[in-house]
Amino acid sequence: MCATYGFFENSFLSDEQDWGVEIPPLGEPEQAARLREWMREHGGRARITGRHARNLNPLIFAGERSRELRFAWWWLHVGGSPAKFSAFNSRSDALVAKWRTAFQRRAIAPAAWFDEKGARFALAGQAFGMAAITTSARTSAGEALDTYSIVTREAVGAVAPVHNRMPLLVPRELHDAWLDPERVGDAELIGAVVSASDELSRALDIVTDDEVDEDTPALF
Repeated sequence: MCATYGFFENSFLSDEQDWGVEIPPLGEPEQAARLREWMREHGGRARITGRHARNLNPLIFAGERSRELRFAWWWLHVGGSPAKFSAFNSRSDALVAKWRTAFQRRAIAPAAWFDEKGARFALAGQAFGMAAITTSARTSAGEALDTYSIVTREAVGAVAPVHNRMPLLVPRELHDAWLDPERVGDAELIGAVVSASDELSRALDIVTDDEVDEDTPALF
């Protein structure tokens, strides 16, 4: 299995789901329908995009008037092409120095679980938003394309014994600040989000590992 995160089958496939209320705009009927369509097509799993796998994954951006759900390439593009170095994740402590340009265009990757080293981590009964940084590119047909990298932090709680890194979960009260295009991406912003993410990060638990290959590579 490739590095992955996603949703449980019964989370957004039901018209009666209410998880989207936690991460606007996923609670809106039109956006929930788009997400359900993506889940049916991809089995609810977000996979790294590459030369052969051209999948795009759901990502939340700040729009002109409200938040927007768009589908993006999971591997940052640099200079219009996929970066030649590893660019599917980006360390929180290197955003200002290494990823400063992409740090100015932020998004949130919605999820209900992520896999790491043979374990699946989730929050009890709720979805969460992972911090992402993004760039813009063009498809071969000239269409606009969003690309992204998941921001990681030092692992805490149940994840720490499994791996030393984990995705940076953005608490709902900081979603607006993280998405705000007018807010400069700097050390103060990333410090605030990392600090505020502790409670959510420590609430994660292993929910199942029987569907995960023991040879799964490190996601973060």
